[in-house]
Amino acid sequence: ITLLVQTGQIAYSHKALNLGALLVGGAIFGVGWAITGFCPGTAVGALAEGRWHALFAILGMLIGAALFAEIYPALQSTVLAWKDFGKVGLPELIGISPWMVAALFALVSFLAFYLFEKLGV
Repeated sequence: ITLLVQTGQIAYSHKALNLGALLVGGAIFGVGWAITGFCPGTAVGALAEGRWHALFAILGMLIGAALFAEIYPALQSTVLAWKDFGKVGLPELIGISPWMVAALFALVSFLAFYLFEKLGV
């Protein structure tokens, strides 16, 4: 992606980096995944395979989304207003080149895959 952006082949649009929204969304997603064992995509896939218990996870996701929509106005001026960094990406946030971020990501990925293979995980 960095190469395509740098050569002008694509334009990359950042979403606003909002710490409060990330924490709330991550907590909701994480708790839901821990309770049900499904993320949204795997729940739909499991239901398509005939695992009917995934239907309860999907219903829970829909109910949770509806509840979040109801309390959103109250959250918008409180929790969701915490630490709004604006439209920035990771390189801009930490002040390094996008190429350095890509290189670090590749290195960490390579090391993780190597260790997983070595440990038999």
